[in-house]
Amino acid sequence: MNKISINKIAHLTGHKGGVFSLVQGKEEHLFLSGAGDGWIVEWDLTNPENGRLIAQAEDTQTSGRASVFSLLEKNDRIVAGNMNGGLHWIYPNEVSKNKDILAHKKGVFDIQLIDHQMFTIGGKGILTKWDMDEQRAIESLQLSQKSLRKMAFSKKRNELAIGSSDGNIYFIGVENFSIKNIIEAAHENSVFALSYSPDGKFLWSGARDALLRIWDLEKNCEQIFSEPGHWFTINEIVFSPNGKFVATASRDKTIKIWDAENFKLLKVLDTVRNGGHINSVNTLLWSKYNNWLISGSDDRSIIVWEIA
Repeated sequence: MNKISINKIAHLTGHKGGVFSLVQGKEEHLFLSGAGDGWIVEWDLTNPENGRLIAQAEDTQTSGRASVFSLLEKNDRIVAGNMNGGLHWIYPNEVSKNKDILAHKKGVFDIQLIDHQMFTIGGKGILTKWDMDEQRAIESLQLSQKSLRKMAFSKKRNELAIGSSDGNIYFIGVENFSIKNIIEAAHENSVFALSYSPDGKFLWSGARDALLRIWDLEKNCEQIFSEPGHWFTINEIVFSPNGKFVATASRDKTIKIWDAENFKLLKVLDTVRNGGHINSVNTLLWSKYNNWLISGSDDRSIIVWEIA
């Protein structure tokens, strides 16, 4: 079994709302955060205490700040999805090119970039494919009558896995933009967290039912592991850069580290023992920079963890 030790590197504050999204920046030592205050902030892991405000997402319907639920950065442009279904195309160095689009009828809950095409999901069960350069929707696919909450992409399988509030997991072929398979009733309710193993053989899922489940994709999505992973909703699942560990985040305020090979629980990061978050942990990013794990929470803070 792998053995690990945990060291808290930094506790970052500055957001005025819960942190919902963490994504890799344009360089390995940079990352972006999006939060309920509408702020998009860039952080530098070589000097993590000082964040830089990149942009503020504005809701064109209410003329106020919009909570940022999803983010990506590519080639000096940022795309942010807000709670009301808006999609913001942000060019920090050329603000005249900024553009706001109503992408979904309800929140844009996740964004994935695959080559030059971008995929978004949100309320009303719709998956939309976009031309990244032309900032326009190419086509949409109705998967469910309920919200689509999370996406994961497997390069080896060239497919997206999408978790829905109907409890299903949908598999979409990227090349032909069609449904390949569905795990029906994968969870009792909303599937908030998904992650493929690096080899594409397994899919890890977590949901509002607090169950952590693992599916063998080479055996027709056979369920090979299921146990209560946390006390409350599992919000995020991420693999370490080397593929040996998996981190899960939950509304129960904890982060758990698992052995990716034998699915054993290795560590629990909490408030009392580790100086962890005091509210729901909403999002995780496992950076390649020093193998640091980054967590964002409803307590409006971000914590950087060293996993040794």
